[in-house]
Amino acid sequence: MADSFPLPVFGGDAPLYDQLYRHIAAAIQSGALSPGSRLPSKRRLCALAGVSMSTVETAYSLLAAEGYVLAKPRSGYVCAHLLPPAPNPPAPVSESAPAPPPSRWAYDCSTSGVDTSVFPFSSWARITKEAVYENPGLLQRGHPQGDLPLRSALAELLAQYRGVRCSPEQVVVGAGADYLLSLLLQLLPEQRAIALEDPGYPAAYAAASLHGWEVVPVPVDGEGMDPEVLERSGAGLAYVTPSHQFPLGVTMPAGRRSRLLHWAASAPDRWLIEDDYDSEFRYSSRPIPALQGLDRAGRVVYMGTFSRSIAPAIRVAYMILPRSLLERYRATFSHGACTVSRFEQESLRRFITQGLYGRHLRRTGNLYRKKCALFTKALAEIPGATVSGADAGLHFLVTLPRFSEAELVERAAAKSVGIHPLSRYCHSVEPRPSTVVLGFAGLTEEELAQAAALLKKAWT
Repeated sequence: MADSFPLPVFGGDAPLYDQLYRHIAAAIQSGALSPGSRLPSKRRLCALAGVSMSTVETAYSLLAAEGYVLAKPRSGYVCAHLLPPAPNPPAPVSESAPAPPPSRWAYDCSTSGVDTSVFPFSSWARITKEAVYENPGLLQRGHPQGDLPLRSALAELLAQYRGVRCSPEQVVVGAGADYLLSLLLQLLPEQRAIALEDPGYPAAYAAASLHGWEVVPVPVDGEGMDPEVLERSGAGLAYVTPSHQFPLGVTMPAGRRSRLLHWAASAPDRWLIEDDYDSEFRYSSRPIPALQGLDRAGRVVYMGTFSRSIAPAIRVAYMILPRSLLERYRATFSHGACTVSRFEQESLRRFITQGLYGRHLRRTGNLYRKKCALFTKALAEIPGATVSGADAGLHFLVTLPRFSEAELVERAAAKSVGIHPLSRYCHSVEPRPSTVVLGFAGLTEEELAQAAALLKKAWT
């Protein structure tokens, strides 16, 4: 055995027993020590390796505990039978282009950006500390829909700010609006058609396709989703952004809202999904009450998020289920846990109930109003340029007929300003010619002024 046993070479800071254990395990895995072969006795291995008895005993105990060796009475230790490792598969050959670097632009006019400079760090730190130290019970499993105190606070908040009519039991809290939309699509009958705004939110199209729904793009006009096309679509579910349509920025008037509600109520098992993604920010009028507040038939599922109004890292979203869907939801998803940490839920509840959220909304609303006015005024000075959809939200459109959409994007990119073509959000309809989408929330006022100056040079 002394001749066939591969002796270890010790070195480094790891304990000798660990080095010996890893050496023998590697020899067994590689086949250098064959299955069934006998290892040196403890005393013999001490002499061969020049180590103490305790080192050998500890290494052999680890090997036996992990199944590399078997202890046989009066025979010592023998190597266990292990299957040879599977060969490494060949590395896949990627045919797609490499991902772009994180910061391609000096000025990124992304529609998903927010301004975190006014985030109330000290207040958030205080309430988070309070949540941790004052509520040890939050370490236990919570309610699948989210903790009741937060759901109660959300129901009161939405009634006050958005005219939403609901009880806490109808509120479902989850980690992001896209996640909740995915749950909802699983909850409703499968393989049905869903009407989506065109142009519209790309993630909604992706989620519907992922869950096997037939996607029916419905055109958006100056008042929102076209109800006549919706009626002919054969869809039983419609996803709309009535307060600030994404990306066109139009607000659905009361007459159009009533037509959509009539469509939902006029046939069994029809539903509307109202995504109220950035309704907190309006610059020329009071916030428009939610479509859900007008619903008397219980056919509107209301969805919202704090990712825009607080920060993207606050991955807390919510949906309000009609009571007719509530029991179905509980039967389907009650076995799971809420995907938002209970400590984060409690911190958000305190943020809302202590008046900090309302104060933060006023600060960010004033900041975004100022940014929007600065940016749109500068861009409107470009000869022939028209700005639209800037009355609310965190993005708007610019139309400049002297260039094509592609030329507008390319000329902006040449100045290191990132913007999106409107066609990116179109699926069946032809995009408005020579129109691009610009977000402004993620840039400082100085950066917006610089970006506007560069776009003037690019587009003049």
